[in-house]
Formats: sequence, structure tokens, C-alpha cells
Amino acid sequence: MFVFNESYGTPFSFILLGIPGLETSYYWISIPLSSMYMVTLLGNSTMLYVIITEQRLHKPMYILLCMLATIDLVLSTSTLPKMLCIVWFQAGEISSKACMAQMFFIHSFSVMESSVLVAMAFDRYVAICSPLRYDSILTTPLLTKIGIVVILRGMIFIAPIIILVARLSYCKTNIIAHTYCEHMAVVKLACSSILANVVYGLLVALLVVGVDLLFITFSYCMITRAVLALPSRDARYKAFSTCAAHVVVILVSYTPALFTILTHRFGHHVLPHVHILLANFYLLFPPMLNPIVYGVKTKEIRDRVVAIVLRRKGLP
Repeated sequence: MFVFNESYGTPFSFILLGIPGLETSYYWISIPLSSMYMVTLLGNSTMLYVIITEQRLHKPMYILLCMLATIDLVLSTSTLPKMLCIVWFQAGEISSKACMAQMFFIHSFSVMESSVLVAMAFDRYVAICSPLRYDSILTTPLLTKIGIVVILRGMIFIAPIIILVARLSYCKTNIIAHTYCEHMAVVKLACSSILANVVYGLLVALLVVGVDLLFITFSYCMITRAVLALPSRDARYKAFSTCAAHVVVILVSYTPALFTILTHRFGHHVLPHVHILLANFYLLFPPMLNPIVYGVKTKEIRDRVVAIVLRRKGLP
């Protein structure tokens, strides 16, 4: 039922359709979705617990990992429960205010995650290129400022998007062919001009993904040059291995993000369910994989997790 706010052409609620064309497969889709959510909650909560409770891990790299884990928990929790309601109970209705709130959390925390990945690239650059100055550069005050910048950057970039969406007039339908309130999926329902939304959304994508990738690429070019200058093969291998987890996380985070951005703007011939699955992959897979990657590749975290598991089993 399409009911409007009479003072402005805004529906009181939207209907999230889910994944058009795959309705008969919702039962099977719910299995990986619920599994991903459980792994995300368990992995990121474990990461936070291990780092917070282990004094030896109160270092810049692990503090940045705490930021990443917190962001991943918010991202997954702002999307997955509603997705599960859609595939389990066909409960796709969401109030317009809740839709705007979900949109804000999804996009602002995505920007925050990208900012943290840039900060982690800077951390690796300092650790490898200026190891003797690491503790004097990455101080607690600097990390505090980085955290504040990460939060403010996400909020400042995305707040105008919510304002632009709220000012639109909707007269076509309130059915969103998506599993969550994604910016472009919502504005396509408007009957007024969406040029400002399209231009600003593309600008934010370029400033976040483009600029952040540029900084990360520059950092790793400098890291590669410094590592290749090392005389020992073992030293080069050790230096590269310290960056392996971060590189994997970057590839997992930015590759689907780029596909999603490009298909939204230019992929007019991409099947709707393929586009929606890509968008879900972009939001859900990195939060699940990040703690696994860092848990496997980071010895300190891995050893601490093993110690906790053995202690709970009563083993020495």
C-alpha cells in the first residue's frame, strides 16, 4: 500500500522487495546469509575482546584493527537482520525514517571503513620505511585524531546525501527492488529531478574510493621500494608478510565496491538480481572475512585466540 506524507511527496514507509527473480530460492539464500552474520559477529567480537583484554596488543596496528572490527559490526548489523526478515518472513516493510537511518549507517560506515584502511596503509608504511620512528610518529594523540577524522569524514560526506534524498518527491511507487535502502535504489523511485543526487553520489564515490586507493597505492609503492632495498631475502619476506593481511583486506573491500559503483551508474544491462547480489557481497563479505584474515595472518592475535580456547577447554 502506497501511503504518502501529505506535506511532501514522501511515503510513510517503503517496501524492500529483496532479490527479484530469486524469490523461490530465499530459503537457500538465508543459509549463507545467517551463517555470514554469525561468523561476522563471532569473528569481530573475538577480535575486539582479544585486543582489548591483552595489554601487549595495545599498539597502533591493533587499535586500528579495533576500529575496523567495530565498523564491520555496525555495517553488518545495519543490514543483515532486515535481509533475514525479508528472506524468512517476507517482512520487507520499513518506515521512511528507518530507511533514511539505514542508508546513513551503511554509506557513512562504508566511508569510515575506507578511511581506516588508508590509516592502516600509513601504519604499514611507517613500520617498514621508518621503523625506528614508529612509536614517536604513531602516538596515542595521533591515533585519537585519526579516529575523530574517520568518524567526521564518514558523517560529513554522507549527511548531504540523506538531505538530498529526503527533499525528493516520490509519486511512482514505494517498492525498492533491493535488500536494503541503498542510495541509488531509493532515489530511482523519485518523480522529481535526481541530478543532484547522482552528481553528489558520484563525487563522493570518486573522493572516497578514488582518493583512498590513490593514497594506499602510493604507500605500497614506497613500501615495495623500501623492502626491495633490503639485502636479505628473509628480511624482504618478513617485511612483505607483515602487509599480506592488509593487502588481502584491501582487495576484498575495494573490488566489489568498484563493481557496485560502476554497475549502478553504467551497468544498465546487468540483470537486477546480479547487481543486488554484488551489492550484498560488497557489504557482507568484507566484515566476515576481515577478522579471519587478520586472525590467521597475525601471530599475536592467533596465539591469543588459541590460548583462550585451550583455557576454556581446561587444557594446559
